[in-house]
Amino acid sequence: MYVSGFVQPVPNENRDAYIAAAKAGWELFREYGAISMTENWGDDVPEGKQTDLRRAVALEDGETTVFSWIVWPDKAAADACYATMETDERWQELDMPFDGKRMIFGGFETIFHEER
Repeated sequence: MYVSGFVQPVPNENRDAYIAAAKAGWELFREYGAISMTENWGDDVPEGKQTDLRRAVALEDGETTVFSWIVWPDKAAADACYATMETDERWQELDMPFDGKRMIFGGFETIFHEER
């Protein structure tokens, strides 16, 4: 398993638009091999003493931190999907109701996974 993780600031008034964009994005991610996608609206995101998720995205008044991830069968599937973002025009048609310059992201190799 391989996980793509994201943290982004979303204006509170864009919550519904963000959910709609996530659902539309899921259709493409799924088509390109994603196993699952999870979007989480910040509910308890405290300020830290040295660093925190708020500072990581330069959270502004009226915004909420959103934490998201996509699960892939492997890194190759994720890389193949992301390569299509330059060639598949449907990616450009997605509405991103947040400041993408303040989004942080990365890919993670799963080293332990357990389900109930």
